[in-house]
Amino acid sequence: MDAAFLKSAALENQYPPPDRPEIAFAGRSNVGKSSLINVLVNRKGLAKTSSTPGRTQTINFFHVGKELCFVDLPGYGYAKVPIQVKKTWQKMVETYLRNRPNLKAVVLILDIRREPSGGDLELFHWLRYYKIHTIVVCTKIDKVSQQEARRQANLIKKEFAEISPVDPSLFSAKTRKGREDIWKRILQCLDTPNGERGNGTKGNESSRV
Repeated sequence: MDAAFLKSAALENQYPPPDRPEIAFAGRSNVGKSSLINVLVNRKGLAKTSSTPGRTQTINFFHVGKELCFVDLPGYGYAKVPIQVKKTWQKMVETYLRNRPNLKAVVLILDIRREPSGGDLELFHWLRYYKIHTIVVCTKIDKVSQQEARRQANLIKKEFAEISPVDPSLFSAKTRKGREDIWKRILQCLDTPNGERGNGTKGNESSRV
């Protein structure tokens, strides 16, 4: 799949031109954001993974095909990061969510083994306030039983029903389970106007990516 790193940005004036729809990925540090992006685009190592939570400290933009951009937002919730750094990340993410005109959806990533954290709920309130289309994805499902995955997914669905009334997508970077379902949801939101955040382009996965 044709995908490439575009640039990193900490400030709004460093963003690339808003010339194509963007799908942003957000979640706690070490929740599997980079692994999810890499599996979606079939490019191992495109988004850098790290064993050290809190490593991503900028907004990273990736071109995906000729008509789409993926955006990796800084992770949150890692206790060892200094308070001032946390505040900087918070401002960075909220500025992007509030002002980016071509943002079509946010993929909200949760670890299937964990209850939603304070950071998850704070992001939930931002997404609801800014009326941003949200795709909820539960990662690391290979680490729990199918019964436990279903139980936890139902709890998460109830928690985030106000921004995403459908069942969360269940994903494993190890087995790649859930990849097609997540792509389907991404393409659906690209074809649905989202307020003033731009119009989606028609087509299927093969024509975009």
